[in-house]
Amino acid sequence: MIYFFFTFVSMLENRRSTRYHTNARAHIPGVLREEIFLKNISITGCCVESKVFSNVAPNSSYNMEIEPETAAGIEMFSLVVECKWIRSGRHHEEIGFNISSPPKCKLFQRYVDYLSCRAALA
Repeated sequence: MIYFFFTFVSMLENRRSTRYHTNARAHIPGVLREEIFLKNISITGCCVESKVFSNVAPNSSYNMEIEPETAAGIEMFSLVVECKWIRSGRHHEEIGFNISSPPKCKLFQRYVDYLSCRAALA
């Protein structure tokens, strides 16, 4: 148990960029019919949570549509993501993704900037 804790802490400390908590919704068309909750996002990756179990496969790429929370005032945008890990609980599933290539979408950068400013003011 102690080893797991230190491994988890080390993993968080070794991230390439800061993750920001969010209340956005996400969709993976053709893979998850249900809406998923975007827990956090950075310029290099994100984590989603779903109440239904998915058929997402590690090391596979997907097109993810992000719908930012209304307060951000930012339109929906898409990202190409690669599944890195899946953690299943009793009633939900968490999935970690890397963003496959730097998105050319200004909406994505605006959203990360918005979350960064919001975190700095909290």
